[in-house]
Amino acid sequence: MSYFVYILANKPHGAIYVGSARNLRNRLKQHQAGMPGSHTAKYNIKTLVYFECHDVALDAIHREHRLKRWKRAWKDRLIEEFNPAWEDMSHFIPFD
Repeated sequence: MSYFVYILANKPHGAIYVGSARNLRNRLKQHQAGMPGSHTAKYNIKTLVYFECHDVALDAIHREHRLKRWKRAWKDRLIEEFNPAWEDMSHFIPFD
């Protein structure tokens, strides 16, 4: 069973959102549908620019919390190491 930590963006170096989910495909659909009142809906944050897999839910949750405390420049660097063009990575989400 996989758990995911992910980062969404509205454009390169624009607004971002850091989250974690068990089913990343479904969670991404929720963000893209525009959950009313959410940060992602307010700033039109819909593009999956980074994700990582974890075997243990608690590991993913801890990683999410650590990333949320990172400086913005560190998050940008993390994204650019794996996705220099800030392109949508949803087609790379593994199937369970």
